[in-house]
Parts: sequence; structure tokens; C-alpha cells
Amino acid sequence: MKVFSDQLPAALAKKLPKVVIVAGDEPLQHRDACDAVRLAARQAGVEEREVLDVEPNFAWGRLLETASNLSLFASNKLLELRLGAHKLGQDGSKALTQYAEMMAGNDDLLLISMGKLDAKQQKSAWFKALDKQGVFVPVWPVDASRLGYWLRDRASLHGLQIDLEAARLLGERTEGNLLAADQELQKLALIHPPNTRLNVESIAQGVEDSTRFDVFNLADACLKGEPSRTSRIVHGLRSEGVEAPIVLWALSRELRTLLSLHQHLDQGQSFEHACKTQKPMIFDKRRPAYQKAISRLSMKRLHKLLLMAQRLDLAVKGASTVPLWPGLHDLAMTMAGGKGLLAESPWTYRISANN
Repeated sequence: MKVFSDQLPAALAKKLPKVVIVAGDEPLQHRDACDAVRLAARQAGVEEREVLDVEPNFAWGRLLETASNLSLFASNKLLELRLGAHKLGQDGSKALTQYAEMMAGNDDLLLISMGKLDAKQQKSAWFKALDKQGVFVPVWPVDASRLGYWLRDRASLHGLQIDLEAARLLGERTEGNLLAADQELQKLALIHPPNTRLNVESIAQGVEDSTRFDVFNLADACLKGEPSRTSRIVHGLRSEGVEAPIVLWALSRELRTLLSLHQHLDQGQSFEHACKTQKPMIFDKRRPAYQKAISRLSMKRLHKLLLMAQRLDLAVKGASTVPLWPGLHDLAMTMAGGKGLLAESPWTYRISANN
């Protein structure tokens, strides 16, 4: 039986199944689903727990042996099978099919946590055998159009109320990373009294204060064309020990997004439609910054900046003598419409102000 993660606690409260399969790649919802199963098992009086981590050359016979072993202290147990990104393979599929045949004779609860299952895997013999007697929880990333609503509901779990626009801003600041967004909500819950209603200003101040200089602030400064702020953030990131590859990733990501926007506009699409086609989608609050950037940076210039980013990537890997942090500063400053520290040096990737 398929049950989505937000409906799982209610389903477990009605009846504790003999098997729960949690499958998907979004870590926060995956963790929450597994925690809900563990909590339901404890509330049902299941006190013993055994964990099997599937690694290369895992002996699948251990699953059947563990299931067959009678406990000296409890009549049933929670058995966790953690596959992570590992594939079942033929031996795993066979072992789970055999386990399904044994389920009628024991009262154990099997929790399987694994990566995404495609349609073909959901038609396999082992899956059908287990799903017939248990619950399947597919874990999907939250769609960008729903992210604000999802975070608004999530805030209530931490005793906070949050405006929809504020929730969308939180999603933008954390780039759709639910774990990061949830951590920010936990921090805000420590700062504010219970049932505090948070607005856009609260999120902007609270999240920025907790991260100080961050790569997302840098990206905003570059897009908005704020050279002095851009320079200050780059120096701040370096002084705080932020890794150069993270800064390069953030800048490269924005360059690719701007190129994509240009391409959609050249095809005759509206700017609003072009923003909606991006992954993640560009929300209303950030669209003016992107509009400023594409009016300032031509496709030719963006291609040159990407070449600059590629050579900095070689420097990260030790395959180029380009000075890394000065190069990152130049890249960011050029994106923001300013002049870099090395603008007068004979760099092979130097960007002319007229290009």
C-alpha cells in the first residue's frame, strides 16, 4: 500500500504493518519517515531493534538469520535494513522474497530504507510480495511551486508561524535544500517565542545573521550589480574559511542560469516564463535581480565568464597556476559590473570591459 510521507504517522497509528519500505533520495523526508516508523514501533511495545547496513559483498543470509532468531527478552523486534544507494541485486531480491514468505510466522517489523525505486522495480517479485503485506513510502523532492507551502507547514512543527512569502524566501536562501531549511527553522525557534509569526524581514535578517557571509548573498550581490558588496563578501568568505570550490560552484551556477534565461528570451519567450522553466524555479522576489543581470551581461560575455570559471576549476584541481581567490574575486566582480584585482594583469581569461 502506497502512503506518502506526510500521511505516514496517521497510517501507522491505525495499524502497525509488518514491513515499511521508505524509498527516495530526499534526506529530510526520508529521515522523518524512518523516525515515524521507529516511534510507532516503540508506542506499540516493540523494544528490541536490530540494524543491518548493506555494504558491498553483504551476506544476505544475515537478513533471514536475524528474522529467524527468537529474542530472549521480547516477542517481536524492529529490524532495519539500510541499503542507502546500494542496489539489491539478485541475491537481495531473492532474500526479500524469502523474507516475505516468512512474515506470516513472526510479528517483527521490517523497515527498509533505500534509494528511489523506479516503475520497473515496483513490479518486481520481491516488491509485490512485501507491498502486499506492508506500506510503501515514496519520498520525492518537494516541487519548487509547492516549496513555500511545505516550509510554512514545517514551521508549525517548530512552534512558529510563517508568512507564505517569508517561507518562499527561506526556500530561496537554502536553494530548496530541505535539511538546511529545517535547520534554519530550528535556529529561529530558539530565537523567537512560541507561536511567533515570521515575515520576510524576519527570515532575511535571521537567516543572514546565522550564516554571516554566505555564497547565496554573494550570488545576489553579483546579480544585482553591487561591486563593493560583492568584493566585501568574497573577502569575508575567504577569511571565514569557506572552501573555494563552494564559491566557484555558486558563481558558475548563476552563470549557467543567466545563459539559460538568455536562450529562452532569444526563442521569443517572456522573461516570466523563462524564470519558471529554470530548475529550481526563480521565484518572484529574485526575478528583478536576474533581469538586471541579463541586461548587463550579454551571452558573449557570459560564455567568457564561464571559460574563466572553468580555468578556476582547473586551479582548484591543481592543474592550473591561476591564483584561486584573486581569480574568484575577479569573476564575481566582473559579474557584478566592477573591476577585479587582477584586471590589469595579463590573464589568459581576462574579460575586457567592452565585451
